[in-house]
Amino acid sequence: MARVLLIEDDVNVRAALSRALTKAGHLVQAESAALSGLRQVTAATPDVVILDLGLPDVDGVDALRMLRGISNVPVIVASARRTETDIIQLLNAGADDYVTKPFSAAHLQARITAVLRRRESSDTLDAVIAVGPLTIDQPRHTATLDDTVLELTRREFALLSYLARHAGRVVSKQELVEQVWKQPYIGAEATVDVHVSWLRRKLGETAAAPRLLRTVRGVGIMLSDEYLSDEAESSR
Repeated sequence: MARVLLIEDDVNVRAALSRALTKAGHLVQAESAALSGLRQVTAATPDVVILDLGLPDVDGVDALRMLRGISNVPVIVASARRTETDIIQLLNAGADDYVTKPFSAAHLQARITAVLRRRESSDTLDAVIAVGPLTIDQPRHTATLDDTVLELTRREFALLSYLARHAGRVVSKQELVEQVWKQPYIGAEATVDVHVSWLRRKLGETAAAPRLLRTVRGVGIMLSDEYLSDEAESSR
């Protein structure tokens, strides 16, 4: 669930999106004007803002700049403006994403999920993460297992770091491709499999005898915080 601030002047669009996002499990605060929306940003601290550009009191681009002056909350701009110049102007003004009207509620929901996922990743990139005997120092770009430094490639380190930030959760291959490789998922599943195999070897495990990396067939991969030692593995 995310706290969504919807700033949209069209009453029908506002009502429809509010219903759809609420049904999807979000907590939605809807405003019809830029200034009332900006007040909500400071008062309610939303997780994401959906900002229409054709607002009655302040132009959406100016509203975006004002919003960026008071908060770094992710902003998805929703507008009928669709030229490349418009989009570049909005991204330069601080928008995190852009959807062109008309769009479906499902499309907007997917954009919200993607923006929040990116923000979650960027907010934790300066952290040192410990998962069982594994320690990942992201600022120093080092990883140790039982106090032994792992020799990882840049991609292997990025993959391990992402899994560590989501330890205990099964991460789909599609999510890994989009968030670690930063590319479309189509045709990239084998790439994930290969890198996971290389990573397993460096962690001293195999797919048949996993300790940290667990594969859930048809779902994805999880970095488990319940580490299996050699003794525990042999006793199973």
